[in-house]
Amino acid sequence: MNSTPETTKQLTYLAAALKAPRVLEAATRLATQARDNNWGYEEYLAAVLEREVSARDTSGAQIRVRSAGFPSRKTLDDFDYDAQPAIRNQIAGLTSGAWLAEARNIVLLGPPGTGKTHLAIGLGIQACRQGHRVLFATAVDWVTRLTDAHRAGRLPTELTKLARYPLIIIDEVGYLPFEQDAANLFFQLVSSRYEHASLILTSNLPFSGWGQVFGDQTVAAAMIDRIVHHADVLTLKGASYRLRNHDINQLPSIKAQKVAD
Repeated sequence: MNSTPETTKQLTYLAAALKAPRVLEAATRLATQARDNNWGYEEYLAAVLEREVSARDTSGAQIRVRSAGFPSRKTLDDFDYDAQPAIRNQIAGLTSGAWLAEARNIVLLGPPGTGKTHLAIGLGIQACRQGHRVLFATAVDWVTRLTDAHRAGRLPTELTKLARYPLIIIDEVGYLPFEQDAANLFFQLVSSRYEHASLILTSNLPFSGWGQVFGDQTVAAAMIDRIVHHADVLTLKGASYRLRNHDINQLPSIKAQKVAD
């Protein structure tokens, strides 16, 4: 039996009351298919609700991605693993998102231009699609945010707010050194998330160089200890993607990498 005007009106009201307008669309679209294939009531209801859940998941993921503050949209599928074959299996092992449930961290180390930020964004977008809230910013921007909160007398509140995010991404650790106060604020951010929520950090420096960035070997050592205690550390090598067709032999990062190799 086709829907009567009264039934359609009732469905419209119920969908609006449930704040699920897509239920009405799915119910209308699937009705003919259900009748033609002799679906039971339960099958029809399950199909309608499945469409609504799928649409909500997609919509929610899009909102989380937009809210994360990613500088661009880069996915794990877009990454050139041929240039970094050593990390292919490591990344594959992270796509399930189990590391987030365990409050583990990910550290991406390597010269500029080797794909660290791309991977950080890709993992962040993957987390958004899996239902997690994410925030992305450079190390300098995170310190600026914490400094502003500290000066306003609301640093504890800000750290509590950030702790509600299962994942925050800190890009470009090491590109600029921090003053002592900034280093201490950064340490508080790391400490507040230790064994409670995850971090992704990218850095152009090995851990041995972080003491210079934070101006204090003790602070750097304590920070690294908390970061890597539950972490996957991925090391990227080679020349910058952005300079593939240029003479890069004189780049300091490349020369240093060749010496390290």
